[in-house]
Amino acid sequence: MCFASEWLKSGALFPVLINEAPAPDTGMIVVVPAYDEPAIIRLLDSLALCKVPGCRTEVIVIINAPLTASAESLENNIHSVNEIEDWKEKKPESFFRLFPVNLGQPSIKGWGVGLARKAGMDEAARRFNQIDRLEGLIVNLDADCGVQDNYFITLENELLKSKNRKGCSIYFEHPVSGTEFPEEVYNSAYQYELHLRYYFQALSFTGFPNVFHTVGSSIAVKCLSYIKAGGMNRRQAGEDFYFVQKLVPAGGYFNLNLTTVYPSPRVSGRVPFGTGAAVGKMVAKHERQYQTYNPLAFMDLFNFFRMTEELYYSKPEDISKLFNEFPESVKIFLEELEWVSKISEIKINTSGSASFRKRFFEWFNMFKVVKYLNYSHISFFEKIPVILAAEELLNYKKPNPAFGKGMDLLQFYRNLERLS
Repeated sequence: MCFASEWLKSGALFPVLINEAPAPDTGMIVVVPAYDEPAIIRLLDSLALCKVPGCRTEVIVIINAPLTASAESLENNIHSVNEIEDWKEKKPESFFRLFPVNLGQPSIKGWGVGLARKAGMDEAARRFNQIDRLEGLIVNLDADCGVQDNYFITLENELLKSKNRKGCSIYFEHPVSGTEFPEEVYNSAYQYELHLRYYFQALSFTGFPNVFHTVGSSIAVKCLSYIKAGGMNRRQAGEDFYFVQKLVPAGGYFNLNLTTVYPSPRVSGRVPFGTGAAVGKMVAKHERQYQTYNPLAFMDLFNFFRMTEELYYSKPEDISKLFNEFPESVKIFLEELEWVSKISEIKINTSGSASFRKRFFEWFNMFKVVKYLNYSHISFFEKIPVILAAEELLNYKKPNPAFGKGMDLLQFYRNLERLS
């Protein structure tokens, strides 16, 4: 019995979806959920232009629709399947095997992109299980993306061939100019991406140890790590965020900045989170400025997190006293009794400042950070325009960098990640 057989019996969403056996040297399987996608061929062309990796590669496209899908959307799904089959016939020399899987309209509660992604990732795990490839890569993309031509070879070199690495968030850039979409769409995508990068840098500034983007189209994981994490969750939206939070504590998760995924800036109302939803809301409301978290909230986290060393060496009777020294927004968020109990528990179960810090951030993890930010912006702070927030954060750095205005500001934030 292979390594994932038992898990697949109970954890996989569907039985076998692809009857053709995988090649023994398959090392990467790309999973692409697709619902009502008019331009799936653009993604396939982008993948086909990539440099060829040393291992065999597959692309699984999960064509699907919710029970509420319109007749037009279902017709577009059939069109996508036909287009993919035509593409396969015209590109027999393609280095990757291509499998369109039409799931129709599964009668599963809460069906959405999360479950479609899970269906494809489970099938990828099943195929790696067939060839006993524990370290095979399960790679996530979306149907409206493009990729840099070094996409496959970078994943192969930086993740597949690395024994110590288990998964990664892949660098991405939205197109923020052009003629395909109206100017307001590009402006909204620019501001939303700036928000994502500002959030990344602001959280890094606080000293939080595990800072990763959680964009569904830019996540890759080794098969065994996927199984150990319990597979992709069943959330209808936000599945990418929750999945990454399951991977990080196991270690070996990293930011892969040597290649690029290009998600579309288009408007989409299919999920409540992400680029399409954020852009759609801004366009619908004719908003020119994206509102984001106040930099002062991150400054309070910075002052809070740097107390972890003092917390470890504090006496039991001092833990409650230290609570009164916290930034006001943190005191409002935390309950003192819970705080004293939790820190006392962590101190009892750790034998050094490093292990204390590790346990501390397992408790005050990304989930708690998000809860703090949302709560503090109801009770304490006001959100501000992302351009202003991004400029203010850079002013915290010493010496102050020259970061420019407008599109130069986004490029500066992009470079901060690419060069890290």
